[in-house]
Amino acid sequence: MKTQFLFPRRFKMAGVLLFVIGFVMAVFLFNAGESLDQYLNVKVFAIADSFPLGKDSYFSFIENSIFDEIAVILLILGGLFVGFSRTRNEDEYIAQIRYESLIWAVYFNFAVMLFCTIFIFGTYYFTVISINIFSLLLFFVIRFHIKLYQLQKSLRDDE
Repeated sequence: MKTQFLFPRRFKMAGVLLFVIGFVMAVFLFNAGESLDQYLNVKVFAIADSFPLGKDSYFSFIENSIFDEIAVILLILGGLFVGFSRTRNEDEYIAQIRYESLIWAVYFNFAVMLFCTIFIFGTYYFTVISINIFSLLLFFVIRFHIKLYQLQKSLRDDE
């Protein structure tokens, strides 16, 4: 089965590498907090920028630490490459597993988000929202690969 929307198979390893680097950067960012503002400070174009006690600016160049943006980009690209790269034997059944895993991940992600909205407050909720950017992709990748492993295991057991 030829699927047009999947990345080539070789993107998967690159995705794992990007995701791991992004994850390490994100963990470092969450633990270091504001002390990272001195690293990777560059002038960037901002469509919108605001400060709690400052003036908002639009369509301007600002000085900004891009450490967190790099971590987010690596996590998203890595997750997309891992989740949406062709498998060795891509067929209709694997496409069905991919589809069901994606639907399951959407339901599960929003169930977790509803739970967190009801029971988590303050700055912890902001942390949950930040993690939620990646959780849908992460839940999809985890479930899809668990289902692939179960399929391969059952095929080996049948032999």
